[in-house]
Amino acid sequence: MSTLGAKMLNNRRKQKGFSLLEAMVAISILGIALGGLYSAASGATRNVRADERYAFAVELGRSLLADKIQVPKSGFSDNGVTAGGFKWSVATRPAPLGRSGLDEGALQEIEIIVSWADGLRDRRIRLDSVVEGLPADEPRL
Repeated sequence: MSTLGAKMLNNRRKQKGFSLLEAMVAISILGIALGGLYSAASGATRNVRADERYAFAVELGRSLLADKIQVPKSGFSDNGVTAGGFKWSVATRPAPLGRSGLDEGALQEIEIIVSWADGLRDRRIRLDSVVEGLPADEPRL
């Protein structure tokens, strides 16, 4: 082996630790990995928040449906806004009865809509069902 080769090999053996370039490459790779991890974690947090608001809207709609299990035969309409910014509306109309023999308005189609703002997007759910229609003078359950 030449003297130059022996000197380089000897210098390599004496060197301890990493060079500046190796350290910079390692830190860059670590930064990219941590940036990706942060991005994934913030996206998951955003999804959880959106799911919580969606679940609240569904429960609000279900509670409105439970509250309006009986409505006047003439129909019913109402709307409002919750403290959290959820807008809701309830509307009924007589269900088509065909040849069932039931009085007109005995069954009412009910539509409940709950909407809310989720960042820059507007979200909404809609629940449809059938409830009992009562004469105006008959008390509700």
